[in-house]
Amino acid sequence: MSNSVVAQANAEATPIEVILSDDYGSWLADQTETVQSWLSESGFAAKAGSWAWIPGADGPERLVAAVEKFSPTCLGHLPLALPEGNYRLEAAGADVKEICALSWGLGAYQFTRYKSADRQPATLHLDPTVDAVLRQLDAIYLVRDLINTPTNDMLPDQLELAIVELANDFDAQCSVTTGEDLLKQNFPTIHAVGRASACAPRLIDLGWGDPAHPAIVLVGKGVCFDSGGLDIKTAAGMRQMKKDMGGAAHAIGLARLIMSEQLPVQLRLLVPAVENAISDNAYRPGDIITTRKGITVEIDNTDAEGRLVLCDALALASESSPDLIIDFATLTGAARAALGPELPAMFCNDDVLASGILEGAQHASDPVWRMPLHQAYKSMLDSNVADMANGASSPYAGAITAALFLESFVASDIPWVHFDVMAWNLASKPGRPAGGEAMGLRAVYAYLEQTFAG
Repeated sequence: MSNSVVAQANAEATPIEVILSDDYGSWLADQTETVQSWLSESGFAAKAGSWAWIPGADGPERLVAAVEKFSPTCLGHLPLALPEGNYRLEAAGADVKEICALSWGLGAYQFTRYKSADRQPATLHLDPTVDAVLRQLDAIYLVRDLINTPTNDMLPDQLELAIVELANDFDAQCSVTTGEDLLKQNFPTIHAVGRASACAPRLIDLGWGDPAHPAIVLVGKGVCFDSGGLDIKTAAGMRQMKKDMGGAAHAIGLARLIMSEQLPVQLRLLVPAVENAISDNAYRPGDIITTRKGITVEIDNTDAEGRLVLCDALALASESSPDLIIDFATLTGAARAALGPELPAMFCNDDVLASGILEGAQHASDPVWRMPLHQAYKSMLDSNVADMANGASSPYAGAITAALFLESFVASDIPWVHFDVMAWNLASKPGRPAGGEAMGLRAVYAYLEQTFAG
């Protein structure tokens, strides 16, 4: 992570007073006549997102910044709008400082691996007692960096390397099943989707934590590039498919946050990493694959590959009977049609779990929206020659049928939640720069923290 937010007090840093727009009148009444006149003459209207210098005897002394509400985006515009230098938050409680610092860090993010930044972001100095925000930012920056990296530097072997480095950072165990060994170890769908690539498919398995603690399994769709396979995508549809490993990036980022916070859980991270490429050995429409769980699947469409790599991983996750399974995937355009690009679709087989995550989302100001696992739609996945098809017979309810497909591979007595995420900002907004994005990660962590550390 960049040093745009540091857990180090700095009395010399320029103070910023953050005020709610609705409170501006009462705040202004408490200021000196000189400050009142200055702000009036400068035309400062205290609209959300506005800020102004307040002069002292020898030049600018402090800043006032107006926000509509305290949120993860409220100060996201400031790091790259203010002059480079050191700043600190003035006269705010720990909760306000934490959310403002989060928004600052989210807005300061720049992906500079291939292109130098025009400038460095301004630096916000924090009281060390609220340094938990730094660990959240580390996780989110990791998610963004992984997604933003182009496929020529983020094929399955390089995604594996990122997870191995994470394991080394936290003294976790990591094993990898690669290429033909996937067939020997009974991961046929991961192998089928990834076998046409010059970079072999693999299942990456990270373990961390005390076996005596509750067991959580994170599963992330790691399709490092999706051409669509033989059912090839259009050029426009393929353009951003470097982000099709966004589910894996979310699971990796959440794993990092869990381990950095030392959450008392036994963590397992499973990432099936593949490139859905085209070659003479690519899997075909009409093929039938016997999955790890023994369910036979007819390939209706090779561009519905994400659910295939996930189904073997979810079956493996269920075999250890964990207390909770969470998966993230950039799975369907249908979820984006239903909820738009900024709101992740959440499917869950447990009402208590779903309610807890929704509460976590509200607490963290990280929205998700629950969608139904409407069982009547499962018939859309019927096949005449196999137990089920990987694509629906109807153009309707695509996000639901995809979730129902995944549900078939999770043991019914294990709480499970599936997130269908965009993982991408189409345009830059305060705190949300264009490109890779973490969506729902903080919501899930807020739930985990409340449940297992509360």
